[in-house]
Amino acid sequence: MKKEPHDNCGVLARALVLGAALACPHAAQAAITEADFLDELPVVLSVSRLSQPLNEAPAAVTIIDRDMIRASGFRDIPDLLRLVPGFSVAYTRDNTWGVGYHGVVDAFSRRFQVLVDGRSIYSAAFGEVQWQELPLSIDDIERIEVVRGPNAATYGANAFFAVINIITKEAAQVPGTFASLQVGEHGMAGLTLRHGGGTGDMNYRLTFSAQNRDRFDRDTFDNVPPQPLTLFEETRTYLVNGRADYRVSASDEVSAQFGLAVGDWQAGRLLDPPDPEHLLEPRQQDVSNAYVQFKFRRALSVDDEWSLQFYHSRHENDAPSSLDVFSLTVIGDQDALQTRTSLEFQANSRLAPALRMAWGAEVRRETAQSPLYFDSHDTQQGVLGRVNANLEWRIRPKLLLQGGAMLEHHYYAGLDVSPRVAMNYDFAPGHTLRLNVSQAYRTPTFLEQDGQIVYRSTTGVPVLVVGLTPNDLRSERIRSHEIGYVGHYRPWQLQVDAKLFYDRMDHYIGSDTVAGVIQPRNSGSLTLHGGDLQLNWQPTHAFRLSAQYARVYTSTSPELDLVDDDVRDSAPRDSFSLLARHDLGQGWTASAGVYHSGRMIWLNGGDPTAAFTRVDARLARRWTWQGNEVEAAVVGQNLGEDYGEFRPENRFSRRVYGSLSLSW
Repeated sequence: MKKEPHDNCGVLARALVLGAALACPHAAQAAITEADFLDELPVVLSVSRLSQPLNEAPAAVTIIDRDMIRASGFRDIPDLLRLVPGFSVAYTRDNTWGVGYHGVVDAFSRRFQVLVDGRSIYSAAFGEVQWQELPLSIDDIERIEVVRGPNAATYGANAFFAVINIITKEAAQVPGTFASLQVGEHGMAGLTLRHGGGTGDMNYRLTFSAQNRDRFDRDTFDNVPPQPLTLFEETRTYLVNGRADYRVSASDEVSAQFGLAVGDWQAGRLLDPPDPEHLLEPRQQDVSNAYVQFKFRRALSVDDEWSLQFYHSRHENDAPSSLDVFSLTVIGDQDALQTRTSLEFQANSRLAPALRMAWGAEVRRETAQSPLYFDSHDTQQGVLGRVNANLEWRIRPKLLLQGGAMLEHHYYAGLDVSPRVAMNYDFAPGHTLRLNVSQAYRTPTFLEQDGQIVYRSTTGVPVLVVGLTPNDLRSERIRSHEIGYVGHYRPWQLQVDAKLFYDRMDHYIGSDTVAGVIQPRNSGSLTLHGGDLQLNWQPTHAFRLSAQYARVYTSTSPELDLVDDDVRDSAPRDSFSLLARHDLGQGWTASAGVYHSGRMIWLNGGDPTAAFTRVDARLARRWTWQGNEVEAAVVGQNLGEDYGEFRPENRFSRRVYGSLSLSW
C-alpha cells in the first residue's frame, strides 16, 4: 500500500515522457504563428441551456470532441468517459456497463442524467443507461459535453452527480457516403455505413451499423474459491438511424430523427459444478431499442429563440429462462418493456443588455412492465411535470452572477425544487474563479419503489422471493459546494480547468437482506470531497495533449455503514488519464492513451478491484485514392498487464484491432 503513490507518480512520469516522444523534433522546432494558438475557450451548451464560453459556465464541464474520440481508438461510448476526470468505467456483464462519477458506482449508471440530442436515455424502470443498445454509432457523434457536478436546476431529477450530453452530427455536416470497418481480437468486429445528402434547404443522413463483441475470455476461473467459470458474453448488435433537417425560413428549422437497434446476445455465467444462484440466468437475450424525435426551432436572433421538442422511445428485453426443480418448472424470464414519451418547450431571451434567461417546461410519461421484477403483468406508469429557469446577470465586465431552479412534480417523490447559484469572477485576463452551490435529487426507480421479484412455477406457485419493496422511499438528495478555476495560458497554449468540491448526499437508497429477501430502504448519508483537474495543451496544430486527474475522499454515517459499508470504498482515491496525439506528416498520425484507476469496490453485484494502469496506442494514415479519402489504422488496447473490471474474473487482456474507413 505504501508504494502506491510512488508507483502512480512513476506511471504518470512515463506517460508524460510517452506524450513528449510523440512530439517529434521537427514539430517542436516548427515556427508557431498566431494561427497555431487555441485562441478561444470552447463554447458549451449543456450547463444552463445558454451558449457560454467554458469560463462563464456555472459548473465544471469536460468536452470530448471528434479529435479526441478518433485518437482514443475507443469504439464503445462508455469507454470515452475514461477521458473525464473522476469517472469510473467498467464492463460488467450481460452487455451492460458500470459508469460512475466520484464513487457510489454499481452495475448501473443510476446517478447521472444522459442525453442524446436532448433526449433522455436514463431508464426510469431500473435506474440504468442501456449504453450498448443505443441506436447510435460512435462515428455519428460530434462531441460529448459532461457537466461534472449536479445540474438538476437545468435537467431535473437524476441530474444528480453529473450530466452527459451526447451531441450528434447534423445532416449538413456529413454529405456523401462513409464506410468504416473494424476487425480484431476477442471477437471485435464492426461495420458502419452512412450516407448524407440533400437539396436546397433539406439535408438528411442515414446510418447503418453492425457490431460484434466478446470482451473477456470465455473460460476462466472464479477467484473465491478458484472454480472453472464460463462467461457467456458474446453479443451482436445491429442499428439503423436517420436524421433530416429542413430550413423552413431564415428563422425556422424542423428536424426529425429516428433510430432502431436490435441485439442478439449471449449472457450469464456458469460455474463448474453449477451454482444454484445462476442456474436461472437467461443464456440468451434479444433486445430492441427504438425512438422517434421531432424538434421545431425558431431563432429570431442570437439571444432570442425558442424550440418545441417531442420524442417517444421504447425499449424491450426478451430473456427467457426456466429450471426444473423436482416436479415444478420455475420461470425466470427477465423480460421487460419500457417506454418514455416527452413534450418539452425551451426558450432563450435577452431581457436587458446585461441579463439573459433560459426557461422551459416539460411533461413526460414513463412506463415499465416486467412479470418477474414486478410480479405482475400490469404496467407501472407515471407522469412528471417540470418548469425551469436560469438567469445570467453580468453585474460588471468581470463579474457574472447566475441563478436557476427546477420545480418538478414526480409521480413518486411529489414536489421538489432544485436550485443553483453560481458566481464567475475574472480576476485576471484569461483567469476565472467560479463559486457554485446547488441541490439535486434522485427519485426512486420503478424497481426500487414497486419491485416485487418473485420466481413462480408454470402453475403460478411462488417458489423463490428475491426482493420486496416497502413503497415508501424518499428521493436521494445531494447538496454540492464547488470552487472552480478556469485558466487560459495563451503563451503556452495551455487551458486549465480545476475544481474543489464538497458534496453531502442524504437519504441514500440502499438495501437490507432479511431472510434472504432484498428490501430497499433509505439508509443514511455520506460526504464526498476532493478535487478534479484537467489540462489541454496544444503548442502546435500537429500536437495535442489532454490530461485528467481526480482525488476523492468518502465518509459515511453509521446508519449507512450498517446497510452498505462498501460505499466508503466505491471511488478510487486517485485516478488519471492522458491522451496525446501527433500529426507525423504525410498523412500519418499517432496517439497514445494512459488510464489509471486506484483500488475500489463496485457496488450492487460488483467486487473489490485492484488498481490498474491501462495503455492504448493508435497509428493511422490518411490518403486520397481516386479522389476519395481513405484512413487505415491499427489500435492496441491494454498493452500492459491484464486487469480486472467490476469483478476479478472479468479479465481485460491485451488486444489489437485494425480499422479501414472510406469517404466519397
